[in-house]
Amino acid sequence: MRRTLVVMLKEPRPGCVKTRLGRDVGMVPAAWWFRHQTRALLRRLRDPRWQILLAVSPDREGLKSRVWPGYLPRVPQGRGNLGDRMARAFQLPVKGPVCIIGADIPGIHRHHIMHAFKTLGQSDAVFGPAPDGGYWLIGLKRTRPIPPDLFVNVRWSSEHALADTLGTMPDARVAYIEKLRDVDTAHDLRMTAPKARAT
Repeated sequence: MRRTLVVMLKEPRPGCVKTRLGRDVGMVPAAWWFRHQTRALLRRLRDPRWQILLAVSPDREGLKSRVWPGYLPRVPQGRGNLGDRMARAFQLPVKGPVCIIGADIPGIHRHHIMHAFKTLGQSDAVFGPAPDGGYWLIGLKRTRPIPPDLFVNVRWSSEHALADTLGTMPDARVAYIEKLRDVDTAHDLRMTAPKARAT
């Protein structure tokens, strides 16, 4: 069974990426953080058990960007809100289950991704919840038709994002994996920073 991990990425330009974080720490440091976080994440998640596909934005610049590894295939995210863009990723012509993550979650490791794909063995959908009411991962087994209203009227960037998404897939068997924090603010950045080890 072929597994696909889609990573949603934006070009790390100051003022265009992680703007909420940028309001706390400055737009240039926020873009710098995202650039290096993305590189580390992609290195960490390379695994023969799944293929990594980059869904990039802006479409044209992202397809040509030299920021991300050239050996990873890319597709444009296209227009619309986050739900429109993720729904498009689930419709890609790849076989097998698909999981989608963002690139701003420092705590993701290979075992989290493998857990998500294994969970889809007994479920139609899997979520990795976030403490703010959203989620850092969504996966679909894709053996059933994708719900026609998937992501419709979801209140993105709010504490309702996960609950709203669940409401758009009423007949799906849903499972959950570990809760992880994404980085939207300086507080999130402090909460996800590696803890110093005692000597």
